[in-house]
Amino acid sequence: MNKTLLKLSAVAIAAGMLAAPTFAQQVNAFCSTNQSWCELAATEFTKSTGIKVVQTHLGTGEALVRLKAEAANPKTDIWWGGTGDPFLAAAEEKLLDTYRPAYTKDLYDWSVRQYDMSGNTVGAFYTSFIGMGWNEETLAKKKLAAPKCWADLTDPKYKGEIEMAHPGSSGGAYTIVAGLIQLMGEDAAFEYMKKLHKNITSYTKSSQAQAKNVARGEAGIGISFLFGFEEERQAGFKSVKSVAPCEGTAYELGGIALIKGARNADNAKKYYDWLMGPVGQGIGAKANSLQNPANKTFKQDAKIPTMEGVKLINYDFKKYGASTERKRILERWEKEVNSLPR
Repeated sequence: MNKTLLKLSAVAIAAGMLAAPTFAQQVNAFCSTNQSWCELAATEFTKSTGIKVVQTHLGTGEALVRLKAEAANPKTDIWWGGTGDPFLAAAEEKLLDTYRPAYTKDLYDWSVRQYDMSGNTVGAFYTSFIGMGWNEETLAKKKLAAPKCWADLTDPKYKGEIEMAHPGSSGGAYTIVAGLIQLMGEDAAFEYMKKLHKNITSYTKSSQAQAKNVARGEAGIGISFLFGFEEERQAGFKSVKSVAPCEGTAYELGGIALIKGARNADNAKKYYDWLMGPVGQGIGAKANSLQNPANKTFKQDAKIPTMEGVKLINYDFKKYGASTERKRILERWEKEVNSLPR
């Protein structure tokens, strides 16, 4: 080949390289918090970094099942949002990678403790507590008083009025069940849940459904995280009210974790750090998702419900986040509660 042909070949190769398509960087995520937060976070992160977020919105129970199914060939890089118990179960089953951020000094103690307890596999992304919400107009039409305590919800007058999620698919609903066990003792809690079951109209797939169904009058009373009812009230559904149960209540530490064997590990870590930073943490309130954020270096939005005066139980995240304990409780709930007629 002469020098002219060599030059032409080099030019052609260079032109071809310039013309070749460029592939955008990407991160694959499961998001289990409110869909509005999931979507806005993904959009803003991509704007900021140029990294495309391919994100699936799943309840935490569903996400755990998916991660188990793809364990041999992980397709997901990061999982964030949603109650932390299933995250701990995933950590126990070696599905998560270890990561302790350098900025733990910027996080509240309850978030840092989650890293310590999980061997640096699970962080606490936010916190929120279980409450009950109701639609004043719906209850007024039926001449029903609003509930204030767990004990109120088993009154036969509420038959067909109460909605909660299924604890097998919803991490929030599992938090309710595990919280009742810790509040009342296991056998007493199951007796309580049998009575409550008679008043349940349906068990939904996700605990994010209750506030919306109460707001639209499709359910009179919902049991879920209290912030969801507050979100609906602030969105214009002024008949929605809520309260933390008088006896005491459980709370969640929303999880965040990197997936072991992730294909896009570097980008996953960038997304993780952005989500845990002030910008990512502040996205929640902008998306009308009103959990209490883990990062303490910025001013929390005034729309977020205060935890002042709420009686929180001493929730044992290690015990009730263990996969064997979770499996045992869910099996007992199916056998002794969900199998009963309503």
